[in-house]
Amino acid sequence: MIRTWRAARTHPTLRTVAAVSAAALLVSGCSAAGTGTKSGSASKPTAFSALFTTENTQIPAELNRLAAGECKAQNDALPLKIEQTPGSNMQQKVQLLAGQDALPVLFAGGNALINKDGALQKSGQLVDVKKALTDLGVGDKLTPAASDTIDKLYGGGVYPTIPFQYNIEGIFYNKKIFEEQGIAVPTTWDELLAAAAKLKAAKITPFTASGKTGWTISRWVGAYILRDLGPDALKKVADGQAKLTDPEYVRAAQAIADLGKAGYFVDGVTSVDYDTATANLLNGKAAMMYMGSWLLASINDPKKNPLGDAIGFMPVPAVTGGSGSIDQYPANVGAPTAISAKQYSPEVGGWLKCIAENYASGLMETQGAFSGFKMGKPVANVPPLTQDLQKRIDASTSTVLWFEALFNTKATGDASANAAPLLTGAMKPEQYMSLLQNDLSAAQ
Repeated sequence: MIRTWRAARTHPTLRTVAAVSAAALLVSGCSAAGTGTKSGSASKPTAFSALFTTENTQIPAELNRLAAGECKAQNDALPLKIEQTPGSNMQQKVQLLAGQDALPVLFAGGNALINKDGALQKSGQLVDVKKALTDLGVGDKLTPAASDTIDKLYGGGVYPTIPFQYNIEGIFYNKKIFEEQGIAVPTTWDELLAAAAKLKAAKITPFTASGKTGWTISRWVGAYILRDLGPDALKKVADGQAKLTDPEYVRAAQAIADLGKAGYFVDGVTSVDYDTATANLLNGKAAMMYMGSWLLASINDPKKNPLGDAIGFMPVPAVTGGSGSIDQYPANVGAPTAISAKQYSPEVGGWLKCIAENYASGLMETQGAFSGFKMGKPVANVPPLTQDLQKRIDASTSTVLWFEALFNTKATGDASANAAPLLTGAMKPEQYMSLLQNDLSAAQ
């Protein structure tokens, strides 16, 4: 499952082409910008065309199912046509298509392109999805938590993404190991440290993570910041009101470095890949893993999870004296999927309405995953852990963003690439945060 959309670093030649394309966007405005209800100047679309990353198998599968099922009438009127391209190429492809006035109806836009300061939003290329849903009479199908998350991500501009996915993040843990070791679910950071020490003493690896997929480590830094400094701490950095090099922010990187120094993470974490890190949890080789609710797809798969119902979920514990709350979950709405304003038509609106009414239930029933839409009908035989997370999501009306949510592309990449060195002691916390702050400052 795609968790967050990240653009890869590009070759200088591609960056030049992208810059030219982005500049072209600024003079290719559209009369439908932000309305969500009117067609633009382009000709009426002949297909419900959609461009996703190759890695994203979840959304295409559910759209194809809808096309043959609940949305068959909409598909007959405007046939679904899906194209996929590797995630590393997506940003350049979208920029080139936009510059050529050839964007499909739906496309994985990338936050840097579709946020309020992005070229696509500035040039009027995007439908305001919230307004479109309201105009179609299905605005109430958005969950409050998903709406709040998107407002935090894109506040100040149009609401530019369909929330095909919705994920909260926290710590998955092995209930059987906890019970055998007499460990209660930690509610404070000190209790988490005590649990990790007890597990290590029993020769059980407390935490698994992937050094090759560094965000599985860097997310710990963000989670600590939010618990210690409060829900607006990372927004203050993005707005220039605080810096990651401020002592209170460096304190978070130090806390995670201390976990590594204590030997609480899996051996050889630097070379561990994502699948191996996940397998360590699901095979009982490690007791805990920081991850998002997309992990349910693996947890609910008996071939990947021989432990069955032994896996539980807990929020990141509170930091004593901190301003954050344990019930504030870092959340995301998956890969950003925008709608081209120039391609919007009544038929596209028909598809959007059908998605809002049917997507969530279908996704839960067929893939055991959450979207940012309310379920139109109840789904039977939902696994207990999935029910637990659904209750947490339903009870939440306010969320916080993950560590890299408001970072630029370079800072996002450096946060991931240097997370394992932070954990192993090869990079000092001050160096780690200075590198990221320099990336952010250079773009301001």
